[in-house]
Amino acid sequence: MTGEDAALRLDAVSYQVGAARIVDEVSLDVRYGQVLALVGPNGAGKSTLLSLLAGDLTPSGGRVLIEGSPLDEQAPKQLARMRAVLLQSNQVVFSFTSREVIEMGRAPWIGAEESADDERLIADAVAATDVAHLGDRRFPTLSGGERARVSLARVLAQDTAIVLLDEPTAALDLRHQEQVLRVARDLAAGGRAVAVVLHDLSLAAAYADEIAVLHGGRLVARDAPSAVLTAERIEAVYGTPVRIVSDPGTGAPVVLPRREL
Repeated sequence: MTGEDAALRLDAVSYQVGAARIVDEVSLDVRYGQVLALVGPNGAGKSTLLSLLAGDLTPSGGRVLIEGSPLDEQAPKQLARMRAVLLQSNQVVFSFTSREVIEMGRAPWIGAEESADDERLIADAVAATDVAHLGDRRFPTLSGGERARVSLARVLAQDTAIVLLDEPTAALDLRHQEQVLRVARDLAAGGRAVAVVLHDLSLAAAYADEIAVLHGGRLVARDAPSAVLTAERIEAVYGTPVRIVSDPGTGAPVVLPRREL
């Protein structure tokens, strides 16, 4: 599926390691003004697909375009000014403070006119992720959820038009899961392109404009949440029976496993 407002485009992209094809001829766009959720069972290729979109991996076949140009032709600094990436693993080797980690998000803009906005953007990122009280804490001493929020603040401080998030809610409590996805929605509402890998299908349905379902490295569906999240499709992809109900407040689909007492 393609669109004229594509920030990133995968054109029949594959990624292979040895005999294993982890991503198999996937074509899709990440569009400005939208949140695209990438979902699928373990091993479906979601994180690999995000790394291909980010330019952290080179495809075995096909091509990746950013704003219509080959992504692999972008200089590293220019690419860092175009897209920001939150990885699953939030590790920092040295004992930087949380504030210093967040400030790293402004590194691509050193020497540019945009560096005049450093302090404002850092302050906005800190407020959006609820980490002001962690500023002086050493990053390695933080809990998994705290590290995830500080790392998201770094991504927000980078202030790019494209934001790629790999399982940003995995280590978070209920409140902060909702907060992170509201941040993603706000970014899209401001015209940015957001792609986010999620395991929670109901959370994806609540906040994403569209959901792309991956299975065995292939794209099996991409559409609005209500069109994608059918019981039949989920059971086929995840191998477990579910029922779909509507959120009484929003009407968004909620996915519930079928359980026997």
